[in-house]
Amino acid sequence: MNEIRTAALHRVTTETDIRVAVNLDGKGEASISTGIGFFDHMLTALARHGMLDIEIVAKGDLEVDFHHTVEDVGIALGQAVRQALGDKRGVRRFGHALVPLDEALSEVVVDLSGRPFLAWSVVFPTEKIGVMDTELFEEFFRAFAMASMITLHVTQKTGRNSHHIAESAYKATARALRMAVEYDERAAGVIPSTKGVL
Repeated sequence: MNEIRTAALHRVTTETDIRVAVNLDGKGEASISTGIGFFDHMLTALARHGMLDIEIVAKGDLEVDFHHTVEDVGIALGQAVRQALGDKRGVRRFGHALVPLDEALSEVVVDLSGRPFLAWSVVFPTEKIGVMDTELFEEFFRAFAMASMITLHVTQKTGRNSHHIAESAYKATARALRMAVEYDERAAGVIPSTKGVL
């Protein structure tokens, strides 16, 4: 398979204006600007460790709070990933990763199932990391899973530091997603489902 899988979209609501471009067969390069520094840091980690090229420019009503921007970036990025995947012919479909960051350890399992679901078992000891509400990470991952039509399980195994917990979750998601979207040489041209469609 030599097809380079890319997608770009522009999503506009009364609350946000978001441009996203993604290359599933990239080099892990990121150009992220959401106006939320720590969120940019996490999305950059998602790109780097997932070997995805991601460009995001988001303008949102940050004066209200960060919720709309974080959720809508999840939706837009998920939609772009779904478009780039096409019919998912020849991909591995499943991916999993355990990723530590100091005392924190996150496990993520991905299924490019076409059935969107988020199982979220993460507890943050603080309400904020810097100025970002930690409850927004679940909102991002839920929006991303629903829009990309994937099943996503994110489980915190250990962790005491909120920054470390969040970063290990994003990096584990990146590694699991990388595995799932990669081409499987033994299944070239085949949709990985007994139903014949995902």
